[in-house]
Amino acid sequence: MSATGASPLPTTSRPHSPLLRAEHFVWLTARVLEQRRFAHRFLGGGADPVETALDAYRNEDGGYGHALEPDLRGPVSQPLHTAHALRVLDSVGRCGGRRAERVCRYLTSVSAADGALPAVLPAQRGYPAAPFIPVVDDPPSELLATGPVVGLLHRNEVWHAWLFRATEFCWRAIDALTTSHPYEVEAAVAFLDSAPDRPRAEAAADRLGRLVRERRLAVLDPDRPDAFPVSPGYAPGEHHYPHDFARTPGSLARAWFTDDEMSRSLDFLAGAQEEDGGWPIRWRRWAPGTALEARPLVTIEALGTLRAHGRAIG
Repeated sequence: MSATGASPLPTTSRPHSPLLRAEHFVWLTARVLEQRRFAHRFLGGGADPVETALDAYRNEDGGYGHALEPDLRGPVSQPLHTAHALRVLDSVGRCGGRRAERVCRYLTSVSAADGALPAVLPAQRGYPAAPFIPVVDDPPSELLATGPVVGLLHRNEVWHAWLFRATEFCWRAIDALTTSHPYEVEAAVAFLDSAPDRPRAEAAADRLGRLVRERRLAVLDPDRPDAFPVSPGYAPGEHHYPHDFARTPGSLARAWFTDDEMSRSLDFLAGAQEEDGGWPIRWRRWAPGTALEARPLVTIEALGTLRAHGRAIG
């Protein structure tokens, strides 16, 4: 293993294990940040190089931009970029202290009147963005943007004045759900898995799980995906599976699915690795560069989900 945490790849034959194939894909295609993240998560690399790479996306206002989230281009800070940055910091154990304080000041400055976050601020106008991400003058607060941020901050025991109103927004938004779509459900799970009020979180997750099954938001039979509807506005074939909601066995969403359903979902995920070693993106591809940048992110997530559920990745 080298000083960077990378292991030399075989040169005499095609690597066969999922991890080695993914490593080849990452070195071939990924941004420096995802290379560093891969090395940290799977090859024993350090946390400092990950944080150094992430700093390139940070702006003076305390937020993050510069296409950290590939579907939003341009330099301006956006809540979705900042949520992405928090996931990176959490993955290397650096989501706390002055870093979290700086992020919370930014979140306070861009929150809506109810204290929660819009997905995209109007400053995005004039820079390229995915056509499925609307840019409006007065964007509403969204659980999609707020839930994962609040969940990560609670998970890391961060306490800041901004969290109080944002937490209450998440509870109200989840309690009010009578219909939903997979990405919003994932955001709700990210909040509920770390919300301090565990009995309330468990009760809310139980209601949400019933909604997911009633609305058939998760493909329970990977051999028959067409039997499950794709949510309005999603790309053709943009299905979600049990492992998308329960990324770890400890997630509250794990109780939504039987052992057989989860096993088949993980089999499907393992089998989705492509010939080049990466996993595909399922959402709408709107520009070649954004798809190329997104696939290493999806690949790291897939490997992490498989390993978390006890699957051998090599």
